[in-house]
Amino acid sequence: MASTYDVVIVGGGIAGLSLASALAGKCTVALVEAEQQLAYHTSSRSARQLIPSYGPPAVQELTVRTLELIARDDAGQSRPVLSPRSFLLIGDDEAVRAEASGEMRLVSHDEALKLCPALKPESFSAAGLDTGSFGCDAPVLLERHRARAEAAGVDIITGARVHSAQRLGSGWEIGAGQEGFSAGVLVNAAGAWADELAVLSGVEKIGLQPYRRTAAIAGVDHPLQEGAPMVAAADDSFYFRREGSDVLISPSEHVASPAEDARPRPGDVERLIARLNTVTTLGIGPVRTAWTGLRTEAADGVPVVGFDAEARGFYWLAGQGGYGFQTSSGIAELAAAQILAGPDAHASAGPGAGAGQYSGAGPVSRTADALAATRWSIRR
Repeated sequence: MASTYDVVIVGGGIAGLSLASALAGKCTVALVEAEQQLAYHTSSRSARQLIPSYGPPAVQELTVRTLELIARDDAGQSRPVLSPRSFLLIGDDEAVRAEASGEMRLVSHDEALKLCPALKPESFSAAGLDTGSFGCDAPVLLERHRARAEAAGVDIITGARVHSAQRLGSGWEIGAGQEGFSAGVLVNAAGAWADELAVLSGVEKIGLQPYRRTAAIAGVDHPLQEGAPMVAAADDSFYFRREGSDVLISPSEHVASPAEDARPRPGDVERLIARLNTVTTLGIGPVRTAWTGLRTEAADGVPVVGFDAEARGFYWLAGQGGYGFQTSSGIAELAAAQILAGPDAHASAGPGAGAGQYSGAGPVSRTADALAATRWSIRR
């Protein structure tokens, strides 16, 4: 016999966990995850940097709200999630000006070299600095959401891949692993598998595409100083930041991929190290570990958040791209309010209207408006 809940969330990454945390105690919730452990795929392979100037306007609004919410939760905690770490963008003048937005300000060449002396002066001619950027202790944030959700009665089931989902009567019937679930709302937080889950559920897919992004931790001859900013190329060809006495590096590739347990491709990290050793004096050497995650995006680059207009009770929480952690709390707050209001609240509102009725507080209204400007209901 199926267990009955108000909401079943499919996907145990940062999106699903943060929503479970936001809904906890307000309705009955189950979260089901295909893997044996939570946050196995993209959420465990994050660069762990929250950058308010990174992404389209809706993402920047959601990032600001996420930082507000995490900072509030950090108060009084022995191990906070956030730690100040600025973000430095480098390149030629045209590329930096094209990418600089939001809270980023242009800085002089000399100032950029003072912030990161490891950069070779000839390797860039312009720079932008975001001092509102923060490092993110991803495991702490994930665990905080999990603990809060479970303490408030959310059932979290791992090793339960969804094999069936259909709309019956007033709700959804879902089969996952050896268990069955009934729910009024089915949340699609399946990451790179979100379109596959939609098709399985009899819902039209929306064209989400996973992209590869590789990173590695490597030893260096000359470590970055404590407090050094994360540094990224304005042409998206690399980024690096301090990781203790080592350095975290990425080629920032954006290569289409199937939904899979991605792994680094031969030569990617080696070519990156060679490149970084031409633009810095770090002396990057042995690779300690390397990994590849999938950043899943909609065509317009904006997260897909909202009830499907054709499949009643099917809620999309997908397409966060490379912005998953930095938008997670803001999106979860907005999504929880929309789910609790129900799909009819959208149907009566009209495009871009009444976003505040789902959000309550002013900052959330702004994030709702930002998302509504592009996508207020899926395929409406």
